[in-house]
This record gives sequence, C-alpha cells and structure tokens, in this order.
Amino acid sequence: MEICLIRHTTPVFEPGLIYGRKELSLHADFESELAAVRSQLDTDFEIIYSSPAFRCAELARSLSAAFVVDNRLQELDFGDWEGKTWDTVDQQALQTWMDDYVNVHTPGGESMMQMYGRVCEFWEELQESGYEKVAIVTHAGVIRLVLSIVNKIALTDIFDIKVAYGEVIRVRVNG
Repeated sequence: MEICLIRHTTPVFEPGLIYGRKELSLHADFESELAAVRSQLDTDFEIIYSSPAFRCAELARSLSAAFVVDNRLQELDFGDWEGKTWDTVDQQALQTWMDDYVNVHTPGGESMMQMYGRVCEFWEELQESGYEKVAIVTHAGVIRLVLSIVNKIALTDIFDIKVAYGEVIRVRVNG
C-alpha cells in the first residue's frame, strides 16, 4: 500500500498560539501552496482521508471532492489551553506536561498516548482496508505518530521528525 501523508498548508495564527483543535483560516498563499502539493501527487488515489479541521478539509476538498473525514486524524487536543499562548498558561502545569507529554494530558485535553491510541486504531483499520493508494490530509502530530508506528520510533523522540506545512511524505507498507 502506498500512502501519501500530507500536512495542511500554512494557517494564519499569532506566534506562540496553542492551536491543536482550534479552527484557523488559511494563509493568503493557499493557492500557491495547493499547487505545490498537487505537483507532488498522482491523481489516482482510491481514497483521501482528512482531519475534520478546516485547514485539512479545505486542502482535501481541493484535491478531490470525494474525501472522507475521520475524527481520529485530528491534532492533539490541548483542552483548556486551546487558543491561549504558551506564555499565558499556568507555567507549572506547562512544565509538568512538557516533562512527560507522552503520558500527561493538558487540562481538559489529551495526552500523546491517548492521541497515539486513536491514530493506531485508524492505522490498523487502514492496513486492513484493501486499498492500494491512499492520501491522508492531516496535522504534523498525526504524521509524526504514523511515522513512529511505521519506523518504530519512540514517542519521546517524535519531535525530532520535522514536517513542514504542505509537505507530502510517502510511506509504503504491506497491508
């Protein structure tokens, strides 16, 4: 199975904003970023999956009107921190989370391990789907987790994986 992992294009946000699930508008350069993504893709996907976030769904819609939204492809839920900035959240709680983001959840949000659980569930179903060529439009966090599954990377090391806006990463796996 060939899978194209596609990170959404550049959103509009202020530096330091915490925006895992927060809806953001797309940057004015969306059309040129879309053209760059398209130039890296074939057009014969059997299915395109997308996170429900506007920044992902709009890119998926622009690639094909026939795409499937899957909530398991959402970015990390930062809960009460969504829409705040890193310097305005409780710094002690932030340090506790940063010390063990794999297991500790943000207030009202989820931990990386919880996110990993839903991404693994999606990934296992995809492997059993019988599809040969798939595109997934999602977030850097989800892409990092998929790559951690495929390449057996520890969750504590996933931030070493850099994923740019609009980047396409090809993964080939046996279903």
